Amino acid sequence: MAFDIDMIKKVYSELPSRVDKAREMVGKPLTLSEKILYAHLWDGSPSKAFTRGKDYVDFAPDRIACQDATAQMALLQFMQAGKTKVAVPTTVHCDHLIQAKEGAVADLKRANDTSNEVFDFLESVSNKYGIGFWKPGAGIIHQVVLENYAFPGGMMIGTDSHTVNAGGLGMVAVGVGGADAVDVMAGMPWELKFPKLIGVKLTGELNGWTASKDVILKVAGILTVKGGTGAIVEYFGPGAKNLSCTGKGTICHMGAEIGATTSTFGYDDAMERFLR
Repeated sequence: MAFDIDMIKKVYSELPSRVDKAREMVGKPLTLSEKILYAHLWDGSPSKAFTRGKDYVDFAPDRIACQDATAQMALLQFMQAGKTKVAVPTTVHCDHLIQAKEGAVADLKRANDTSNEVFDFLESVSNKYGIGFWKPGAGIIHQVVLENYAFPGGMMIGTDSHTVNAGGLGMVAVGVGGADAVDVMAGMPWELKFPKLIGVKLTGELNGWTASKDVILKVAGILTVKGGTGAIVEYFGPGAKNLSCTGKGTICHMGAEIGATTSTFGYDDAMERFLR
């Protein structure tokens, strides 16, 4: 269940017909975010248009990621659901309980000594219910997700605010609470108020000492720490195509700091190079 290529093929096989139906329902062209949202409705093919920032909608995410601090309660809750296996591909990443103090080797040893009981619990529950387990030292959750599980056009939720990093690979990836994740793990829909949209058109290209971080810092300066609340920030334009996939990930990653539901970029050559 950790990496499921059949799940990805299924998403792509259903995507065109669902997007066409959504476009018919809405009566106008759709942005990337809208296409992904309408293609992941719990009821399947769209049957009505939703009002941004008003309607509550049930979605069916493709996968889930949990970090070790929040996964504890989430897995305890899931164990009470009476299920023998998680309903969608799920992973647990042990990274938040490792504190950076002296260096990788010493910090990892200290975390294993201090939080050994937690790690053992998470590993045993993961093994029992078909959950992918990333042990302490295996990597930071948002980067592991981008490198191993993100795919363009997919929808993902994670019990970490920076799950949104996967937007750098064209996903709608949203940080949620543990209870939301448990619902989906148990085979239930995930409810979300249909997000508003903020479009950011990027032109030109980075030069000199500038980096992708400067882009999101500029956006944050304009929108402030709560200007993105309840909205998906969608980046587009020629400037977006001049950013690397990991650069896009950085911008989406820090989108959490403006309160955005998530951020995303359209698929382009940079993403193809990253995937290859």
